[in-house]
Amino acid sequence: MTPGRLLDPALRVATAVTLAASGYLHARLYADGYRFIHVVGPLFLVQASVSFAVAALLLIGMPPLLSLAACGVALGALGGFAASRTVGVFGFTEHGLQPAPQALLSLLAEAGTLLLIAVRQAGVARRRRAGQAPADRRPGTASPSTPHPSDRTERNQGVSPCHRNHTRQPTDRARGRAD
Repeated sequence: MTPGRLLDPALRVATAVTLAASGYLHARLYADGYRFIHVVGPLFLVQASVSFAVAALLLIGMPPLLSLAACGVALGALGGFAASRTVGVFGFTEHGLQPAPQALLSLLAEAGTLLLIAVRQAGVARRRRAGQAPADRRPGTASPSTPHPSDRTERNQGVSPCHRNHTRQPTDRARGRAD
């Protein structure tokens, strides 16, 4: 097993941990008083719920669509953080890294999620360029670059795939013998 294939599960688990940490921080802030803030409070609960759900799914596997979902959750939280400190979100504004330490920890968790996904995707791209199958492919399955037996042109030309393994033996009538 190559180092890239060993690193891949570790990156997947670390991504799930950072995403779950962000979800925990948002759930804690919701419980500690954000639930009373109109519109913003429920958004914290939604962000926490989605973070936990995506983190749990990441522990099972990391297909590209799930990587995209994890990036979306992290980017959405970072965008909400930035908006709440600049233009405000539904009339709600905050300043600096308040509430402390949750604001800083949340920033670190979300940035860590994005960094870990970027590192994993770089490894996947490097393995594809090298001609290896991605590490999240199941053992025993053909990689997308493996040609189908019917695509091989050096043998069995002109024979349909259905008849390729069957050879026809001439019958006695075809040989000119009559019974």
